[in-house]
Order: sequence, then C-alpha cells, then structure tokens
Amino acid sequence: MSDAPAFTVTEFVSVVNQTLEYAYANVVVTGEIANFRVSKNRWVYFDLKDETSSVRFFGTVFQMPGPLEDGMTVMVRGVPKLHPQYGFSVTVQAIKPTGEGSIKKAAALLEKKLRAEGLFDESRKRPLPYPPTHIGLITSGESAAFRDFTKILNARWGGVIVTLIDVQVQGDPASAQIVSALKQFNTMPEAPDVLVVTRGGGSADDLQAFSTEQVTRAVAASRIPTVVAIGHEVDISLAELAADQRASTPSNAAELLVPDRVAVLHHVQVQRERVSHMAEQVFVSARKHIQTQTDHLSSAVDHSLAQARQQLKLRTQVLQAYNPQTALQRGYALVRQGKTVLRTGKDSKPGDEITVQLADATLAATVKRVILQQ
Repeated sequence: MSDAPAFTVTEFVSVVNQTLEYAYANVVVTGEIANFRVSKNRWVYFDLKDETSSVRFFGTVFQMPGPLEDGMTVMVRGVPKLHPQYGFSVTVQAIKPTGEGSIKKAAALLEKKLRAEGLFDESRKRPLPYPPTHIGLITSGESAAFRDFTKILNARWGGVIVTLIDVQVQGDPASAQIVSALKQFNTMPEAPDVLVVTRGGGSADDLQAFSTEQVTRAVAASRIPTVVAIGHEVDISLAELAADQRASTPSNAAELLVPDRVAVLHHVQVQRERVSHMAEQVFVSARKHIQTQTDHLSSAVDHSLAQARQQLKLRTQVLQAYNPQTALQRGYALVRQGKTVLRTGKDSKPGDEITVQLADATLAATVKRVILQQ
C-alpha cells in the first residue's frame, strides 16, 4: 500500500481530471437516454445506458436539439469530468438523436411543441418576391444542390444576383452554421429579397440538422422571406414547415422563384399579337363609326339644305306677293300726291297735282273732280 500514490480528495479529483483532459479532451458516446430531467428550465440531467452500463451526463437546455425523453437513442459529444461533489459525469457539448426511430421521435416531439407555439401557422407565411433580384443561398458550395439550383436559375431567368454562404448541411457543425448564415443575411445593410436554404436528399440522420429547434426557429424568425428545399419527398423537415415556402428539390426552388424566360417571351409575343389584333379591330370599328357618322351628317346637311331651300322659296313667294311691282303688273296703279301715297279719295280735291305709277311708267296728272264711292 505504501507503493501507491497518495492524494487528498481534492488532489485526486484534480489529477484524474488532468489525466482525462490529456487522454480524452472530449468523447462521443452513443446510448439510450434514461432518467432525463430538466431543472429550473436551464439544467439538463440524464443517463446514457446500454445493455450493461450507464454514464451520467450534464448540460444546458441551449445545447438540446429539441425535446428529448427516455428511451431515445442519442449521440453525445462532451467532456468527461470528475466533479468534486457530484462524482463522475460527462459535460455535454453537443447532442443529436441517432437511429431512424429516435430521430423521428425527436422530430415529432419538437414539431408538437413548435406547432403549439404557432410557428407553422399558414397565417405567418409571406408571399415571395417574383422574380427576386437578389437571392441569399445557404448550402454547401461543393454540393450538387448548389449546382442544380444555380443551373436551373440561370437557365430559366438571367440577371439574378446570388450570394452564397457556404455551410455544412449535415454533421455536428451544420445546425450552428445554418443558423449563423440566416442571422448574417438578416443583418446585411442591403439584404437579399429571399433566402433559400437547400441541400440534396439523404438519410434521416443526414437531414437531421433541418429538424433541429435552433434551425427551425431561425427560419421562422427570419425577416427575409424563406424557401427551404430539401431533396426528399417522404419526410418533411421542421425547417420546411417553418419556411414561407417549401420546395421539393433545389431545382424546384429555382423554378418557384423565377419564371421561364422562353415561356415569358412566348407569352409576350402572344400578347403583342393579341394587342395588335385588338388595335386593328378598334381602328376598323372606329373607321366604320366615322363613316357612318359622316354619312349621317351628310344626310342631315342635305336635308337641312333642302328644308332651307324650301323655306327660302316660300318666303320668296311671300315677298313676291307683297311686292308692289307685282300688283302694278296686274293692272293696279300707285297714286301719290307729292311723296304721300293716296289711300282714299277724301285725301284729294280738284286741282291737286298727282302722279300715277303704272307697271312701266309714271303719269303726271291734275285732279279735275273727286267721285267718292257710295
């Protein structure tokens, strides 16, 4: 016993932790959750176990991918430590469900929680700008998803600015990088019109980052409209439910955002021909209307002129009837005494000088006597 190293309790704890830090700075442990509990809405305690062993773990709620419960299989990365008072445990650095059943169960628990908060409500969905002039793209720059999206985008519509933030789309760093990219785009002085978060298909484990609470909340909180396009059809990730628009594939996301220039040009040509035809019809109709109005006006003028001629003829006849010359031509005479027209014999007396105007001559005469009619 004298050959064994001797320590106080504090010294032993320190030496063990130094040894663990040197030999195992951090470890990844996979197992089934047991005795899961949350204290004061902040501290998380649970055990990981398999058929024969159990290890205690400690962390905070901020490191959780979402709601967890006993029986789920998870993979935990952490730092093993011997606590001076509470004994040995592993301090959690990152945690994620593993195995298809646990991944689905974790997603179902988180979906229920977030749906109750209203994060997936249709009333929250915003319309996408169509077409956008600037797209913020969050994906792996080396991925087929990036190539497919940009290829379809450029083939369908030109002149769109695409700003890429290159992130991992699976693995432990994926969630944090995606969240950081979303925040970065949302704080840009000249932000994009729309954000696209995308990747190709994969297993449930590969796609797990898109169903974490951190990514889902970041998508829902974006002040810029969002499209989430994950290349799978069987299961829908929670980030897709929180997005303003879901697309089935990266290519489909591009199709949703921009029109097909060929179809647009064809539509424009059809509309141009349609407008040209309509304009021609309008002109033809206008010409017909003008000709009709001209005919009506000409007819009205002719009618007015005929009426005027008739009225002029009638008035001429009236004037002719009242013309003294006409009466004279019928044998009547106009008798004047000086400049006064004699209308009655009473205005004349013998010896008066008078003039008698006939139709073709004027006679000068002297009244010999006046014979009045009885």
